[in-house]
Amino acid sequence: MKPQVRTQIGVIGAGTCSMETRTLAEAVGREIAKKGAILLCGGLGGVMEAAAKGAKLEGGMTTGILPGILREEANPWIDVAVLSGMGHARNALIAQSSDALIAVDGEYGTLSEIAFGLKMGKPVVLLESKWKIEGTKSARSPLEAVELAFRLIEERKKREKIGRKKSEK
Repeated sequence: MKPQVRTQIGVIGAGTCSMETRTLAEAVGREIAKKGAILLCGGLGGVMEAAAKGAKLEGGMTTGILPGILREEANPWIDVAVLSGMGHARNALIAQSSDALIAVDGEYGTLSEIAFGLKMGKPVVLLESKWKIEGTKSARSPLEAVELAFRLIEERKKREKIGRKKSEK
């Protein structure tokens, strides 16, 4: 029997943010949990903490890929803390481990995660972004962001399946 692989949605954004951005991130986390996916983030404060809180309040599971080597640095809403010891380089791990990324506002660290995600062929959804980046999709609400992420994941799976079938011929 093949085990079920749960979808992992990366929520990325700044470690410090406004209350408005926190509210959006928390709502994104709630929607991810409602869909049964695992919320993946950088495990620290700001957008990461708000999104993880939203997921936990909905009964979801959260994973934080931390930049350092101390589990105690994780925000209180993280279930599984992965200690990377890689600083900002951990952003590549977040992008690689996510089936899709949702950027809520953000700063330059977020921009690097967006770039890694696009380079790795991952769907990237922007919510309240200051940047217009080719290859990303924009959403107007947390619900739209999560629904769009799931739709893009399914479209990517279909393309990959078609590609595998063609290469088998």
